[in-house]
Amino acid sequence: MRPLKEKISITIDSDLLNELKVEAEKDDRSLSQFINLVLRKYIKSKKDD
Repeated sequence: MRPLKEKISITIDSDLLNELKVEAEKDDRSLSQFINLVLRKYIKSKKDD
């Protein structure tokens, strides 16, 4: 079963947003999918510490 999705609104620095868009495109993912992936990896790394 897929995780439930929730819509949120955040403010992000434009330079960071541009970098995220570039990396998402390189990874052939939507921006939303890429941000989810990055956040999941970050949370997992914090739990593994």
